[in-house]
Amino acid sequence: MAKSSSGTPSRERIVAGAADMISRRGLSATSIRQMAKHAQAPLGSTYHYFPKGKQQLATEAVHYTGEWVARSLRKELAAGPTAGLRAFLALWRGIVVDTDFHAGCPVLAVAIEEPPADEVPPALAAAAEVFDQWEGLLAASLHVHGADTEQAAQVATLIVAAVEGTVALCRAKRSTEPLDRVAVQLQALIDATVKN
Repeated sequence: MAKSSSGTPSRERIVAGAADMISRRGLSATSIRQMAKHAQAPLGSTYHYFPKGKQQLATEAVHYTGEWVARSLRKELAAGPTAGLRAFLALWRGIVVDTDFHAGCPVLAVAIEEPPADEVPPALAAAAEVFDQWEGLLAASLHVHGADTEQAAQVATLIVAAVEGTVALCRAKRSTEPLDRVAVQLQALIDATVKN
């Protein structure tokens, strides 16, 4: 990624590096120092951009991933829910294959970590927003293509949950076979949904 003219790493590069690190190790097992190192950024620059520390950087990393996926979904969903499903599956297939099954979804990684009992951390709230965004994009496309509003919302939630869970299965099994299996079933579900 690009560096600014002063030679300091760009904010976006630090955020992208943090997203990648979280996708590999989870949030609890990753320090802000490790995220900075992974992004090849000085710790001072990282704290300059993220003065509130790890939670701020993790929140930005979740939003960064959310928007990266949403851009692809918006583009492909213009052709319909099947194209959106294929794009969603292809994104995660690319991540797990390109990293030799070492990385998954940083949004999921943040979502499954236990928050403090007394508050919802900003990164966890961001994960919920991102999942809502992805579900909303899928639901809107399903609705436009014939599903009633409630059915579209239910199927969209199932798609996001199934794909996110399947990414974890792929990492554990070191195989894309779970994605292949889920893709067939989700496609059948979309076909049945938009025919109604």
